[in-house]
Amino acid sequence: MSRQLLLQLTLATAFSAALGGIYSDISDLPTTNYDFIVVGGGTAGPAVANRLSQNSQFQVLLVEAGPSNEDVLPAKVPGLMLEMFSGPYEWNYTTIPQPTMGQRSLPYLRGYILGGCSAHNSMFWSRGTIEDWDRWANVTEDPSWSWQNVLPVMLKNEHWSEPADRHNQTGEFDPAIHGFHGIVGASLPGYPTELDSRVIQTTQELDEFPYIIDYNSGTPIGLAWYQGSVKNGARSSAATAYLAPQYLQRSNLHVLVNTRVTRVLPASSGTKDFRIVELGKDASSLAQLTASKEVILSAGAINSPQILLHSGIGDVADLQSLGITALHSLPSVGKNFTDQPYITPVWSTNSSKPPLNTTAALEEWQQNRTGPYTMSPTASNHIAFLRLPDNSTIFETNVDPAAGPNTPHMELTPLDNGGLNSPSNGTFVSMGITFLTPTSRGTVTINSTNPFDPPIIDMNLLASDFDIFTFRESLKASQRFFSAPAWSDFIIESVQPPANTTTDNDLDEFLRQNSIPSSHACGTCAMSADDAQYGVVNSDLRVKGVTGLRVVDASVMPFVPAGHLQVPVYVIAEKAAEMIKSDWTTTY
Repeated sequence: MSRQLLLQLTLATAFSAALGGIYSDISDLPTTNYDFIVVGGGTAGPAVANRLSQNSQFQVLLVEAGPSNEDVLPAKVPGLMLEMFSGPYEWNYTTIPQPTMGQRSLPYLRGYILGGCSAHNSMFWSRGTIEDWDRWANVTEDPSWSWQNVLPVMLKNEHWSEPADRHNQTGEFDPAIHGFHGIVGASLPGYPTELDSRVIQTTQELDEFPYIIDYNSGTPIGLAWYQGSVKNGARSSAATAYLAPQYLQRSNLHVLVNTRVTRVLPASSGTKDFRIVELGKDASSLAQLTASKEVILSAGAINSPQILLHSGIGDVADLQSLGITALHSLPSVGKNFTDQPYITPVWSTNSSKPPLNTTAALEEWQQNRTGPYTMSPTASNHIAFLRLPDNSTIFETNVDPAAGPNTPHMELTPLDNGGLNSPSNGTFVSMGITFLTPTSRGTVTINSTNPFDPPIIDMNLLASDFDIFTFRESLKASQRFFSAPAWSDFIIESVQPPANTTTDNDLDEFLRQNSIPSSHACGTCAMSADDAQYGVVNSDLRVKGVTGLRVVDASVMPFVPAGHLQVPVYVIAEKAAEMIKSDWTTTY
């Protein structure tokens, strides 16, 4: 299906005046008096807005810069995910040149649509490890962030569903550790691939890749079946789940789309009570709205620090150098940027599988919500989580950055296609490789006083010896995987990198020249203990040293979890809503 046709099918609602509880202009809002204003309709914002509006006494406004997700076909069909990666549903950000990645300036994917990245990610459903969450609790000195205490929140969020093809799930997941009455759909793969039996056979042939029944147990080392945010064959996003029609019918929940929040401002001059949002479609149409209780910043790990910096909250010297009046000193804003490098090496095969008939696949999905389009083209039916061996030479000079001995360093996902780097002719398999525990840190900054200018994104990936070593070992692990006997009559040769790329230096160069970010941005408004001299928010997600303002999104993560960010962001949002409701129900 052509991009032009897809846009014709899906753009209609981007310019609609209102749809249910969704409005496209400030003048359309039935009221401007709100208790809570949630900034950002991505993964976290809809969850916060939904849960706060459960209290009928709270008037809640959710503001999203992009359009509504209603009738945007690629935001619903998992197989059309790549159609979301540029154009009207993307912020279309680009990093500055990256010296550690071949001086390339790389696209940095951020969803510009209601649902945000949850409307166009690969739908991986992973919780991280017990040790990941316990480390958050230790760093923030707040036991409520421990695995034991967030597991009930995970179950509250999750609505485990049958896979799209309704196959027997016995032995492919552990029902005892999942939630069946939550709000966001999750399921096993609903479409088999020709790799499935060979993948399972490999777990029997190579001890390095043991089969485990469920990686969401908190101890994920091994290979298991993929779990994704798919329900009845369709993507389950923050928008489709938390902003479903039955919730938008609430008279106290309003959603404003196509409107950019540029700054948060003090409620009165000379105070640090930030409860005003400045917003509009462009610089000539800015208005202000006040939250009588709190502003919740859920604009994501790129846009949340950008908004804070333009608001005068950040490093005083940096702000003054731009001519921005510094209202509150928080040097950590925009620092600690963390992401996980990703690459897809490719092998040629002798597969006789015909090319995907995209027209037939879309028709099947539209008729039955079944078939190949129930899966993302960048997702796999299986995931392997692995650690470096304890005797790896890198540990002679580097402390292990993983949260503990049961936390993986790498993730491998066998793909029955060439992935994002697929050559044009032939049949291929690839391995999606994500390096999970980076030590490199980057920044999100600004170089303009115009809040409509894009932020400056410096990922600084692969900048440490540990990172490039472990990424290289991840690539070698994928080569060992496809060297198992299970693949001997199927794999022909390595295509990317070429088969003669064998030295560590050559492999490193391949990784630096071809890897991309996972777009798992986090850490730029990190949580820390209440008395810590670093960080942006306390463990209750209130911005340090001010009132009326919290940050609730991936930016508050002090460390990136060893997995994907979708579930942890939902947990952050659910916990934040519980804390906010408790504060304003029992204290005031």
